[in-house]
Amino acid sequence: MKLSTVDSLSTVDATQWNALADDDNPFIQYDFLHALEQHDCLQNWGWQSQHILIHKNDKLIGACPAYLKHNSYGEFVFDWAWADAYQRNDLEYYPKLVISIPYTPAQGPRLLARNNDKEIKTKLIQGALNIVEQEKLSGAHWLFCEDDDIKTLKNKNLMMRFDYQFHWQNHDYENFDDFLAQLSSKKRKNIKRERRIVSDGNIRMRVKQGNDLSEEEWKILYNFYQITFMKKSGTATLTLEFFQAMAHKLVAIFAQHENKIVAGAICFQGKSTLYGRHWGCHENYDSLHFETCYYTGIEYCIKHKLQRFEPGAQGEHKISRGFLPVKTRSAHYIAHEGFREAINDFLQREAAAMLDYGKTLNESSPFRKA
Repeated sequence: MKLSTVDSLSTVDATQWNALADDDNPFIQYDFLHALEQHDCLQNWGWQSQHILIHKNDKLIGACPAYLKHNSYGEFVFDWAWADAYQRNDLEYYPKLVISIPYTPAQGPRLLARNNDKEIKTKLIQGALNIVEQEKLSGAHWLFCEDDDIKTLKNKNLMMRFDYQFHWQNHDYENFDDFLAQLSSKKRKNIKRERRIVSDGNIRMRVKQGNDLSEEEWKILYNFYQITFMKKSGTATLTLEFFQAMAHKLVAIFAQHENKIVAGAICFQGKSTLYGRHWGCHENYDSLHFETCYYTGIEYCIKHKLQRFEPGAQGEHKISRGFLPVKTRSAHYIAHEGFREAINDFLQREAAAMLDYGKTLNESSPFRKA
């Protein structure tokens, strides 16, 4: 087996990469990662491709989407305090190595291996640690890993961290009312009230596949994406060309009021999962965020028999609307021995607090008690 790294997916065969990737998760597939590189979404914002590959007889048998990172923006596993501690001790935290999907807080495969081979996965991890040593990086971070990869990472004695997101599960619902029937009376009435506010305001929802969007609709949708970042003093790092390159996986949700599109949401669809990513609105409309980002997406999942809806990071308000807490996991290696011990101690204390937090979240379930 030959271990190597490349600074662009353009040098990698797409068919061989996708043969290793999960076909349910759109973000780990070649077209998504390659589109990020090709449409100016990475280097200007601190992401430098450093993908880890394993070949055997010129055939790709293992791969990791990896990046040298010069900040912590767009990762959603927050280590700003770690970077600050390094700075206060006159040490460099950046660059670091991140094995993840840029700007995408969605769990998925990170260690791609032919036949899910554990030896290949272990060699990929060692490949990342080799980069840390050779480039004198502060560490390596595997973010939003699926459970199988976490088991392999644990076996390498890496530090574990977890957080919570809020996901909706489709229990073979026939329609939206069937889903509502499973909720407590109070939560059911609140959702009906929020949906009624939107419909009574003469706002109509439309769902379109990316490939069916007109040029004008693309401009409107991208403008909504930009607006949200401007309102939060953030940066819109993804380009219109990137979204258009991913049109075959993109689902657009529009809210239309009096023949004018007033809000929009961008989702990506996998084989069994809908992923909510971005939304925007020109003006404030009561309850429109919930309709655009949650309820219309739930209806879409039911109609298309998708099993899950992952609407993005954070947001405890999602629980009362049917999205239950799910653990998201990451693994970390810190090269500096002293900081490794300190961060490991912090993570153990954080984990205890997060377990208590998780119990509180689960007690808030909106579903009727059995």
